[in-house]
Amino acid sequence: MASSFLIGEKFREKIKDFMKKEESSFPADLRAELELCLTQGGRSTIPFKLARKLQTFLQESGFPIYLHELLEDSDVYLPEVQKPPRNPELVARLERIKARLANEEYMQITRNINCQQLNRHGTLADIGKQMRSVKAVVVTIFNFLVTVVAALACTYLGSQYIFTETAARVLCAVIVASVVGLAELYVLVRTMEGELGAVASAAHVTPLLRSCITVSRVEEPQF
Repeated sequence: MASSFLIGEKFREKIKDFMKKEESSFPADLRAELELCLTQGGRSTIPFKLARKLQTFLQESGFPIYLHELLEDSDVYLPEVQKPPRNPELVARLERIKARLANEEYMQITRNINCQQLNRHGTLADIGKQMRSVKAVVVTIFNFLVTVVAALACTYLGSQYIFTETAARVLCAVIVASVVGLAELYVLVRTMEGELGAVASAAHVTPLLRSCITVSRVEEPQF
Protein backbone atom coordinates (compact mmCIF):
# COMPACT_ATOMS: atom_id res chain seq x y z
CA MET A 1 0.00 0.00 0.00
CA ALA A 2 1.32 3.48 -0.91
CA SER A 3 2.39 5.59 2.09
CA SER A 4 4.78 8.21 0.65
CA PHE A 5 5.68 10.38 -2.35
CA LEU A 6 8.76 10.28 -4.55
CA ILE A 7 10.20 13.79 -4.22
CA GLY A 8 10.66 15.71 -7.47
CA GLU A 9 13.15 18.48 -8.20
CA LYS A 10 10.48 21.18 -8.00
CA PHE A 11 9.48 20.14 -4.49
CA ARG A 12 13.10 19.90 -3.41
CA GLU A 13 14.08 23.38 -4.67
CA LYS A 14 10.97 25.18 -3.42
CA ILE A 15 11.15 23.65 0.05
CA LYS A 16 14.84 24.51 0.38
CA ASP A 17 14.21 28.12 -0.66
CA PHE A 18 11.19 28.38 1.62
CA MET A 19 13.09 27.04 4.65
CA LYS A 20 15.89 29.56 4.03
CA LYS A 21 13.48 32.49 3.77
CA GLU A 22 11.33 31.45 6.73
CA GLU A 23 14.10 30.13 8.90
CA SER A 24 12.85 31.92 12.00
CA SER A 25 9.20 30.92 11.75
CA PHE A 26 9.74 27.40 10.49
CA PRO A 27 9.19 24.73 13.20
CA ALA A 28 12.40 22.96 14.17
CA ASP A 29 10.91 19.46 14.20
CA LEU A 30 9.29 19.94 10.77
CA ARG A 31 12.55 21.37 9.40
CA ALA A 32 14.52 18.39 10.72
CA GLU A 33 12.13 15.89 9.18
CA LEU A 34 12.13 17.69 5.81
CA GLU A 35 15.93 17.97 5.76
CA LEU A 36 16.17 14.28 6.53
CA CYS A 37 13.90 13.47 3.57
CA LEU A 38 15.73 15.85 1.23
CA THR A 39 19.17 14.48 2.09
CA GLN A 40 18.26 10.88 1.34
CA GLY A 41 20.40 9.31 -1.34
CA GLY A 42 18.91 7.99 -4.54
CA ARG A 43 15.11 8.18 -4.73
CA SER A 44 14.06 10.49 -1.88
CA THR A 45 10.61 10.00 -0.41
CA ILE A 46 8.37 11.96 1.90
CA PRO A 47 5.70 10.21 3.97
CA PHE A 48 2.05 11.17 3.63
CA LYS A 49 2.00 12.07 7.31
CA LEU A 50 4.84 14.56 6.89
CA ALA A 51 3.20 16.03 3.76
CA ARG A 52 -0.04 16.61 5.69
CA LYS A 53 1.96 18.17 8.52
CA LEU A 54 3.64 20.54 6.03
CA GLN A 55 0.28 21.43 4.47
CA THR A 56 -1.20 22.20 7.89
CA PHE A 57 1.73 24.50 8.71
CA LEU A 58 1.42 26.34 5.41
CA GLN A 59 -2.34 26.85 5.83
CA GLU A 60 -2.08 27.99 9.45
CA SER A 61 0.78 30.38 8.66
CA GLY A 62 -1.01 31.84 5.63
CA PHE A 63 1.81 31.31 3.16
CA PRO A 64 0.74 31.45 -0.52
CA ILE A 65 2.20 28.01 -1.21
CA TYR A 66 0.02 24.99 -1.84
CA LEU A 67 1.02 21.38 -1.45
CA HIS A 68 -0.37 20.26 -4.80
CA GLU A 69 1.87 22.81 -6.53
CA LEU A 70 4.91 21.46 -4.72
CA LEU A 71 4.07 17.88 -5.70
CA GLU A 72 3.47 18.53 -9.42
CA ASP A 73 6.54 16.54 -10.53
CA SER A 74 6.35 14.02 -7.68
CA ASP A 75 4.90 10.53 -7.86
CA VAL A 76 3.25 8.17 -5.46
CA TYR A 77 5.79 5.68 -4.17
CA LEU A 78 4.63 2.08 -4.37
CA PRO A 79 6.94 -0.19 -2.41
CA GLU A 80 7.85 -3.52 -3.92
CA VAL A 81 5.67 -6.31 -2.65
CA GLN A 82 7.68 -8.98 -0.90
CA LYS A 83 6.39 -12.38 -1.88
CA PRO A 84 6.24 -14.83 1.00
CA PRO A 85 8.35 -17.97 0.60
CA ARG A 86 6.50 -20.94 -0.83
CA ASN A 87 5.82 -23.94 1.32
CA PRO A 88 8.20 -26.77 0.26
CA GLU A 89 5.57 -29.41 1.00
CA LEU A 90 3.04 -27.58 -1.18
CA VAL A 91 5.60 -27.24 -4.00
CA ALA A 92 6.41 -30.95 -3.85
CA ARG A 93 2.71 -31.82 -3.88
CA LEU A 94 2.12 -29.61 -6.93
CA GLU A 95 5.03 -31.26 -8.74
CA ARG A 96 3.57 -34.70 -8.02
CA ILE A 97 0.17 -33.59 -9.32
CA LYS A 98 1.77 -32.18 -12.49
CA ALA A 99 3.68 -35.41 -13.07
CA ARG A 100 0.53 -37.50 -12.55
CA LEU A 101 -1.50 -35.35 -14.95
CA ALA A 102 1.28 -35.51 -17.56
CA ASN A 103 1.41 -39.30 -17.21
CA GLU A 104 -2.37 -39.58 -17.59
CA GLU A 105 -2.27 -37.37 -20.69
CA TYR A 106 0.51 -39.50 -22.18
CA MET A 107 -1.43 -42.69 -21.50
CA GLN A 108 -4.53 -41.12 -23.07
CA ILE A 109 -2.57 -40.22 -26.21
CA THR A 110 -0.87 -43.62 -26.54
CA ARG A 111 -3.82 -45.80 -25.55
CA ASN A 112 -4.27 -47.14 -29.12
CA ILE A 113 -0.59 -48.01 -29.60
CA ASN A 114 0.38 -51.66 -29.04
CA CYS A 115 4.12 -52.32 -28.88
CA GLN A 116 3.62 -56.05 -29.38
CA GLN A 117 1.78 -55.44 -32.62
CA LEU A 118 4.48 -53.04 -33.76
CA ASN A 119 7.16 -55.63 -33.06
CA ARG A 120 5.13 -58.39 -34.67
CA HIS A 121 4.28 -56.48 -37.84
CA GLY A 122 7.51 -54.57 -38.19
CA THR A 123 10.05 -57.39 -38.76
CA LEU A 124 11.80 -58.42 -41.95
CA ALA A 125 10.03 -61.77 -41.84
CA ASP A 126 6.66 -60.03 -42.11
CA ILE A 127 7.92 -57.95 -45.03
CA GLY A 128 9.10 -61.13 -46.75
CA LYS A 129 5.73 -62.75 -46.11
CA GLN A 130 3.92 -59.81 -47.68
CA MET A 131 6.29 -59.91 -50.66
CA ARG A 132 5.57 -63.60 -51.12
CA SER A 133 1.83 -62.89 -51.05
CA VAL A 134 2.22 -60.19 -53.69
CA LYS A 135 4.40 -62.51 -55.75
CA ALA A 136 1.78 -65.26 -55.55
CA VAL A 137 -0.93 -62.87 -56.76
CA VAL A 138 1.26 -61.68 -59.66
CA VAL A 139 2.07 -65.28 -60.66
CA THR A 140 -1.61 -66.22 -60.53
CA ILE A 141 -2.61 -63.31 -62.77
CA PHE A 142 0.24 -64.12 -65.16
CA ASN A 143 -0.83 -67.77 -65.35
CA PHE A 144 -4.42 -66.70 -66.01
CA LEU A 145 -3.36 -64.45 -68.88
CA VAL A 146 -1.02 -67.09 -70.34
CA THR A 147 -3.76 -69.73 -70.19
CA VAL A 148 -6.31 -67.50 -71.93
CA VAL A 149 -3.84 -66.39 -74.62
CA ALA A 150 -2.67 -69.96 -75.19
CA ALA A 151 -6.26 -71.20 -75.53
CA LEU A 152 -6.98 -68.38 -77.99
CA ALA A 153 -3.89 -69.13 -80.08
CA CYS A 154 -4.33 -72.91 -80.08
CA THR A 155 -8.01 -72.67 -81.03
CA TYR A 156 -7.27 -70.17 -83.79
CA LEU A 157 -4.50 -72.33 -85.24
CA GLY A 158 -6.37 -75.61 -84.82
CA SER A 159 -9.62 -74.37 -86.32
CA GLN A 160 -7.98 -73.91 -89.72
CA TYR A 161 -8.63 -77.57 -90.41
CA ILE A 162 -12.37 -77.05 -89.79
CA PHE A 163 -13.11 -73.49 -90.92
CA THR A 164 -11.66 -71.81 -93.96
CA GLU A 165 -12.89 -68.30 -93.20
CA THR A 166 -10.84 -66.14 -90.84
CA ALA A 167 -13.90 -64.64 -89.12
CA ALA A 168 -15.16 -68.07 -88.14
CA ARG A 169 -11.75 -69.06 -86.82
CA VAL A 170 -11.48 -65.85 -84.74
CA LEU A 171 -15.01 -66.29 -83.36
CA CYS A 172 -14.28 -69.88 -82.39
CA ALA A 173 -10.99 -68.88 -80.73
CA VAL A 174 -12.71 -66.09 -78.74
CA ILE A 175 -15.44 -68.45 -77.53
CA VAL A 176 -12.96 -71.09 -76.40
CA ALA A 177 -10.71 -68.49 -74.74
CA SER A 178 -13.73 -67.02 -72.90
CA VAL A 179 -14.77 -70.46 -71.63
CA VAL A 180 -11.23 -71.23 -70.48
CA GLY A 181 -10.94 -67.80 -68.84
CA LEU A 182 -14.21 -68.24 -66.97
CA ALA A 183 -13.13 -71.69 -65.81
CA GLU A 184 -9.78 -70.35 -64.59
CA LEU A 185 -11.51 -67.47 -62.86
CA TYR A 186 -13.95 -69.85 -61.15
CA VAL A 187 -11.11 -72.04 -59.90
CA LEU A 188 -9.21 -68.96 -58.68
CA VAL A 189 -12.20 -67.63 -56.77
CA ARG A 190 -12.90 -71.00 -55.18
CA THR A 191 -9.27 -71.31 -54.11
CA MET A 192 -9.25 -67.86 -52.53
CA GLU A 193 -12.53 -68.57 -50.73
CA GLY A 194 -11.04 -71.77 -49.37
CA GLU A 195 -7.96 -70.00 -48.05
CA LEU A 196 -9.99 -67.19 -46.46
CA GLY A 197 -12.37 -69.71 -44.95
CA ALA A 198 -9.51 -71.66 -43.42
CA VAL A 199 -8.05 -68.52 -41.88
CA ALA A 200 -11.44 -67.43 -40.52
CA SER A 201 -12.10 -70.89 -39.11
CA ALA A 202 -8.75 -70.91 -37.37
CA ALA A 203 -9.44 -67.46 -35.95
CA HIS A 204 -12.82 -68.61 -34.56
CA VAL A 205 -11.67 -72.03 -33.41
CA THR A 206 -8.71 -70.75 -31.40
CA PRO A 207 -10.78 -68.67 -28.93
CA LEU A 208 -13.29 -71.52 -28.70
CA LEU A 209 -10.55 -73.99 -27.83
CA ARG A 210 -9.14 -71.61 -25.26
CA SER A 211 -12.55 -71.19 -23.63
CA CYS A 212 -13.09 -74.96 -23.59
CA ILE A 213 -9.69 -75.51 -21.98
CA THR A 214 -10.45 -72.85 -19.37
CA VAL A 215 -13.83 -74.39 -18.58
CA SER A 216 -12.30 -77.85 -18.29
CA ARG A 217 -9.66 -76.55 -15.90
CA VAL A 218 -12.30 -74.86 -13.78
CA GLU A 219 -14.54 -77.92 -13.68
CA GLU A 220 -11.68 -80.34 -13.03
CA PRO A 221 -12.27 -81.96 -9.60
CA GLN A 222 -9.71 -81.44 -6.91
CA PHE A 223 -8.48 -84.56 -5.05
